[in-house]
Amino acid sequence: MAAERAGVRSATIVATNFLAQAKAIGRTQGFKSLPLAEYPGVDPFDSTEVFVEKIGNVVVDQIVEGLASQIELAPAAAAPKPRDVVFAGDFDAVQDHFEQNLWSDGLPIAPPTIERVEEFLRFTDRSPDEVIGELLPERREATVWSVAVNGVMAGCRPEYMPILLGMAEVMVEPMWRIEDGGSTPGWEPLAIVNGPIVKDLNFNYGTGAMRVGRRANSSIGRFARLYMRNIAGLLPGTTDKGTLAYTFNVALAEDEDAVAKVGWRPFSVERGFAPGESVVTVQSVVGISPPIYVAGGAAEIAQKIVESWGEGNVKLWAYTGIMFHQWHPLLVLSPCIAEVFAKEGWSKDDLKRYLYENTKMPAWHAERGPRLRPQLIPGYSTQNLCKLVEAGELPKEYCLSSDPERLVPVFFRSETIGIVVAGDTGKNQCKGYTQNAKQGVPLSKLIKLPVRWEELLSEARDRRANGRNQYATPSSRGVSSQ
Repeated sequence: MAAERAGVRSATIVATNFLAQAKAIGRTQGFKSLPLAEYPGVDPFDSTEVFVEKIGNVVVDQIVEGLASQIELAPAAAAPKPRDVVFAGDFDAVQDHFEQNLWSDGLPIAPPTIERVEEFLRFTDRSPDEVIGELLPERREATVWSVAVNGVMAGCRPEYMPILLGMAEVMVEPMWRIEDGGSTPGWEPLAIVNGPIVKDLNFNYGTGAMRVGRRANSSIGRFARLYMRNIAGLLPGTTDKGTLAYTFNVALAEDEDAVAKVGWRPFSVERGFAPGESVVTVQSVVGISPPIYVAGGAAEIAQKIVESWGEGNVKLWAYTGIMFHQWHPLLVLSPCIAEVFAKEGWSKDDLKRYLYENTKMPAWHAERGPRLRPQLIPGYSTQNLCKLVEAGELPKEYCLSSDPERLVPVFFRSETIGIVVAGDTGKNQCKGYTQNAKQGVPLSKLIKLPVRWEELLSEARDRRANGRNQYATPSSRGVSSQ
């Protein structure tokens, strides 16, 4: 598309299953149509002979036709303004309308009336018209207003607004690569919350910390997926091609009381923030380990984590981190496990270093992991670790010899492993969360509270305690646009 804008003719080869995505993304970039050459079928299952035949007999003709065609630009669609009412009706009618327009995630939404949205805006000193940034693939502006609208829809409370804004600030960062949120692995964002706001907003960081059931954790987790859907424009089947995917993660809050008890640093402090600051971090998760039960001393526990997580599902996905030279797996420990490590003098950094140094795989596993067709992406189906070390893209540990059976680190770099303490204080369990390489790298933002934060929070608590509902019903007042 960049070539077409520059006046250079081009044609894009797309497998059958990705045609709808290619056309949809073309429209978001302002093209009515783009020259597409369809590769029929699923190419990794084709033999080299079949692959060559399809390219020669099917794809080449489409490329020639595409290069000879005229590119048509699509006029920009008119969008409603922030306070425009887009629909009026009862609760069920609102649900149907939002679902028909692909504005919901399939669950009932709280109707975003003007009154509800404005209540959210009370919890920020920022202008509702402020543009936070632009979100691909739809190239829509992320605004304070749209954050409030989607926060309402997700079932958030108004006082969650500062966290939602921090999450939006992460999503607009080019380094976060929200445009890859529709890639086939089907990764989901995970929000990690630290600081006094965890208790201010009654997050669950204990038993069942990653289960739906606590409003702050659940609705803030849902907000991330809704915002990616409604503002970024990641829609399943077209711009979102998650093959199987899974549902949204609830927000993860760290148990900072447990962290302080063992003398460790909170996750947010490890990421460069001061103790006592409220921070939200958002990263991608492409897979979650089974529960890992441990016992014994620190070294025995660490080795069990190596065997269960490092040599399990993390190893299967490690080649992506090595291939893209970036990877940020996350380990969540229950507080009683952290206590064992701390009593024996282990810090979070000590545990990270142990995982890095003791979790290994054969070099050939990392080099051949992608198993994609070299005919389509030269150099991508295999990777030479020694050449990457020579180029300065991998640590020297990846090329201590040329033996394909030599053992190399699974975790890429020790400092890129995240560790959070949360969960049941009396259970010896941990879990690992596998991050998706360059897509959704963990980025952290300071949660900016309004000047009147304490007063507003007190008012909200008092209103709920007295059963006062300040909202109009959707049947009497219309729902706002995003």
